Amino acid sequence: MFKHPFQQELDKENRWVKLASLIPWDSLASIYSRKLDAGAGRKSVNIRTVIAALIVKHKLGLDDRGTIEMIQENIYLQYFCGLPSFTTQPVFDASLFVDIRKRLGGQEFEAFNQRIIEASEQIKSPQSRIKRKQKQKKKEDNDKDKNDGSEKNNNRGTLKVDATVADQDITYPTDLKLLNTSRENLERIIDLLYLRSIDGTKPRTYRRLARKHYLNIAKKKRKTNKQIRRGIREQLQYIARDIKIVDNLLLKPGRSRLLEKRDRKLIETIWKVYSQQKWMYENKTHKYENRIVNIFQPYVRPIVRGKDKAKTEFGAKINISEVNGFCRIDRFSWNAYNESTDVKMQVENFKQTYGCYPMVFLGDQIFLTRENRKYLKEKGIKIYGKPLGRPPKKDSQTAGQKYRDKKEAAKRNHVEGKFGQGKRGYGLNNIMARLPETSESWVNAILFVMNLAKLLQVAEKWKGFFAPLFKMVKTSIKEWIRLQLFGKELMPGHILKLYSA
Repeated sequence: MFKHPFQQELDKENRWVKLASLIPWDSLASIYSRKLDAGAGRKSVNIRTVIAALIVKHKLGLDDRGTIEMIQENIYLQYFCGLPSFTTQPVFDASLFVDIRKRLGGQEFEAFNQRIIEASEQIKSPQSRIKRKQKQKKKEDNDKDKNDGSEKNNNRGTLKVDATVADQDITYPTDLKLLNTSRENLERIIDLLYLRSIDGTKPRTYRRLARKHYLNIAKKKRKTNKQIRRGIREQLQYIARDIKIVDNLLLKPGRSRLLEKRDRKLIETIWKVYSQQKWMYENKTHKYENRIVNIFQPYVRPIVRGKDKAKTEFGAKINISEVNGFCRIDRFSWNAYNESTDVKMQVENFKQTYGCYPMVFLGDQIFLTRENRKYLKEKGIKIYGKPLGRPPKKDSQTAGQKYRDKKEAAKRNHVEGKFGQGKRGYGLNNIMARLPETSESWVNAILFVMNLAKLLQVAEKWKGFFAPLFKMVKTSIKEWIRLQLFGKELMPGHILKLYSA
């Protein structure tokens, strides 16, 4: 019933048309509406439009304004957003995306993903479930519970886990660059606080000289440690002078009202940066607990990963679990942590979603600690990984068993592929939100859109699998009716019309 001025129907094979028919809009809208107050504020935008616009944004990798313009120009995106007819007006203001990200946190997206997983299970036909149950029963006959040999193991499925860092969109932090940015913002704040008619002569900040000293070192291709330390010392001295000037100006009545809330928080952040950098300079070290690497996003922490591309990454560390191509974030943290502590939680989350424990657990060696191995063994979960301790002198496994175990362990690459899909295709390595809560929403939205892509893939797979079967059944019914009723080559016209209807 979508109305538009073009004398042509929408293509049913269009990806947005097919995806719109698969998404459980009512369930997602009920989750989003929990964040809305029915008795306050103006009338809300259509919730389906809001969720659909968020999907379009991350699916196409657009910014907030670009998303609204794309929906305004594309008839299929307007159909996907649930509009009754084609319009040239924007669906809502682009600034609303900030409020949307603040409303949708980790819990809301977790509920979204749960609905998508349920939708994927409903797509699969009863015949496929029967096949899976038969295959599962065959495996259960071969795998007995480790605790009691007479009891069957009811576990099923494979749980794959891994952790990565969702990099923030910040400049690569160096001590010298961080101090220079702090100094420049302090000089800007001094300009806002200084009133010439009241204060008289403006305090000297030596900003031109400080800038010159910074560029003399920053422009060099190769910087010695001595040159870097000299540059850090100079910038620390300039910052100490500027902080003293700012403090004196803020002591005067009414001056703090000249600054916005953002600048007042920025002064506190710069003071912390100065204290950290001074302590590290005096102790000749680069390590500091809760070290600030960006004055505009002080919640970001350096996370050492040991990758070839960059040993240290700057962003949120996420630990995800992947089952049948669908991903969920089990832990989101701005601080570095050991992902092996989340194994029990991830296994219990699997049971809560699928009603049983997984049959196989696949993860890095860091997940397979002695404590986790003991826990997985108690639950009857099989693992594929290098055993702890000294290797035995004589290997009891045959060549065939080794090959099968190696092939099974290689399935863990699926979760690595999900990281590649998110970072290369959806911008998971370049989170451009500025607040911690909106950054978390941004990361969760990317995983949610990836799950929608998998949902569409599942629907296409099962549609293609059963289409020949339906065609065969239809042909058989037609032939049976012809032989039973008429025994002729052609059916009467009125019955043929009824059959076609």
